[in-house]
Amino acid sequence: MEERFQGSFTQQEPLPDASIAAAVAVMRHGRLHRYNTAGAEVAEAALLEQDFAAQSGARYCLAVASGGYALGCALRACGVGPGDTVLTNAFTLAPVPGAIAGVGAVPVYVGVTRDLVIDLDDLAAKLPQARVLLLSHMRGHLCDMRALMDLCDAAGVTVIEDCAHTMGAAWDGVPSGRWGRIGCFSTQTYKHINAGEGGLLITDDAEVAARAILLSGSYMLYDSHIAAPPPEAFADLRYQVPNISGRMDNLRAAILRPQLADLPRQAMRWNALYDAVVAGLAGINGIYLPHRPAAESYVASSFQFLLPGWDADAVRGVVARCAARGVVLKWFGAPDPAGFTSRYDHWRYAASEPLPDSDRVLAGLLDMRLPLTLSVDDCALIARIIRSEVERDAA
Repeated sequence: MEERFQGSFTQQEPLPDASIAAAVAVMRHGRLHRYNTAGAEVAEAALLEQDFAAQSGARYCLAVASGGYALGCALRACGVGPGDTVLTNAFTLAPVPGAIAGVGAVPVYVGVTRDLVIDLDDLAAKLPQARVLLLSHMRGHLCDMRALMDLCDAAGVTVIEDCAHTMGAAWDGVPSGRWGRIGCFSTQTYKHINAGEGGLLITDDAEVAARAILLSGSYMLYDSHIAAPPPEAFADLRYQVPNISGRMDNLRAAILRPQLADLPRQAMRWNALYDAVVAGLAGINGIYLPHRPAAESYVASSFQFLLPGWDADAVRGVVARCAARGVVLKWFGAPDPAGFTSRYDHWRYAASEPLPDSDRVLAGLLDMRLPLTLSVDDCALIARIIRSEVERDAA
């Protein structure tokens, strides 16, 4: 009898008791808006910003309504506007080109390697086309950040990092989000800390931080931020920067602070799940597992593998048979977007040039979530199911 996985790929863990208690405290006093405080009280949103700045090593941090808002805010804070071109990954998710389109700019897509990182050769060729790179660490895969920054610095291109999938990750000991001018993070349910929605923006640049805080809708209350530049950074900007409201509320911030403190332990749990799937799929004929360099410290809340050179019907067959056995795989080579999964040529509001090498990678790319409700034994079972269905066709 064939094995079948009975669990869920979308069920997250319950919020920790500390998050629940903090949320109840906020609900009891009713001051959910970040600028609604009593007496000498410091808002939960301001405390979260302080916590995240300290954990990431950044000077400044801003808590916002979503990771997508953080991306758009970062672009605006760097002066990107209508008609500008912005480089970004061909392998990413819709909020990234959406943020570029949202400020009226035009994305120029850079190819992806079979290790699921930005193609540095293609990037080098396209750097003259833009002054900003919105770099997506898609699905938690970090490229050689020293090489990338050398290229961008030499070309005068500003780097904004989309770290939605790399909270707690690092390259060569430097945390993700700390390489470029700005790092943007998500606290949506399927990310490393969970508030349902939410985002964080970090930077060492006082002007960028001041612009972002004003953009988020601080009115003239920016002096209540404790992970912000001094008041003089806002002196002239407060007359120039529009309010495009996207603040995080105190309820979400209260939920997040205990989770943030526990992130290092949770990262170890995610990586144990990832390693179990790697062990179960290693050495299979017909599968390619993306290489993780020694310099990369990852937090693997999802898993990817490639079926290189497989035709579409064969990939579709693996996906369908795995689904019948309870293993839900997302396919980036499908002709139409489905659920959370889409690719650069699906975003018709952001026209693209063909990228044949990237298309070959994406044609065989399969992806699945690894929520912490799974166990190591679950992941070993999932790997056995995938292995048997791939080997059936590979043979």
